[in-house]
Amino acid sequence: MPHFLSTLKPDNCSRKVLNKQFIIPALKRIIISRTDNLGDVILTLPMAGILKSLFHEVEILFLGKTYTQPVISSCLHVDRFINKNDLSVLSDCEQIAFFRDLDADCIIHVFPDREISYIARKAGIPLRIGTSHRWYHFINCNKLVNAGRKKSNLHEAQLNLKLLAPLGGKPVYLPEEIIINYGIRVDEMLKDEILSLISGTKTNIILHPRSKGSAREWGLDNFSRLIHMLPEEHFNIFVTGTGDEGEQIRHFLTEHSSRVNDLTGKLTLHELISFIDRCDALVAASTGVLHIAAALGIYSVGLYAPMRPIFPTRWGPLGKKANYLVLDRKCNDCRKTNDCICIRSIKPEDVAARLFAEFRNITD
Repeated sequence: MPHFLSTLKPDNCSRKVLNKQFIIPALKRIIISRTDNLGDVILTLPMAGILKSLFHEVEILFLGKTYTQPVISSCLHVDRFINKNDLSVLSDCEQIAFFRDLDADCIIHVFPDREISYIARKAGIPLRIGTSHRWYHFINCNKLVNAGRKKSNLHEAQLNLKLLAPLGGKPVYLPEEIIINYGIRVDEMLKDEILSLISGTKTNIILHPRSKGSAREWGLDNFSRLIHMLPEEHFNIFVTGTGDEGEQIRHFLTEHSSRVNDLTGKLTLHELISFIDRCDALVAASTGVLHIAAALGIYSVGLYAPMRPIFPTRWGPLGKKANYLVLDRKCNDCRKTNDCICIRSIKPEDVAARLFAEFRNITD
């Protein structure tokens, strides 16, 4: 047993027994390490809120990439962002010294990263939690959690939270417990030319056709059909994406230039978060943008392939107004291609029906 854990006494915030071996100490500074992509990070943010409820005085540090900093920094439960991209240019000795100076009590390796797990051990962080499904965690972590993901029917956010078991977390958190712990605050001011596009009388809906290769896509032909089904007098339509994605779908944007507002490449991630918060609905495949919308509580329709492990049971949007569409069929033939006929077979009529049902007061 680490000396740190054997000597600290519990306070009122931390009285649970860890594996019947010792009492959980009053942790003051915890690092959450999730150094992968946007959607993964968003589904990890509730961990920060739940840790704040387990340890009321705790300071939460979140280790992530430059790209995900805007969404991490927008979480009111996160006290400090640590940029892995900045650390990666330092030598091992410099990184070890940096982590040692953080004076953290605990690090949770939500995304397994061999280099980070090594640095955390060498820096002497007393409690190092990771999944037992990575061999290097047996060397670098001193609390292992059996949280296998490949065959699990739990949601990604629930699987993340299993790593809180050594700290007194629940075996499984319900979706409603996760949703209330996103803690995303919107504080980015939008330019006047962007704000002026938002309608005060119509349903403002965002279509996000591309996924930067992170998901199977619904297809531009389906988005085109959906646009034609949404009455112009009731729906104000936006298309979002990166600048590169905008160029890739230029023909689509030109075809619908009279109906859609093209925002591809025009918003930073901070601005996109703020813009989504001001809109009413979003339609997208399994992307980070979909998870942002769900976390912000706007009406979100996710489009999914029925294929493990990318199926909605694992990666569906979690939010007060989040839902998804997926066909009840086998999808094994699509595994070796990104052109998934199963997701493209979702009917635009079904997406439109969801939107009409949610915003029926406008369309009546």
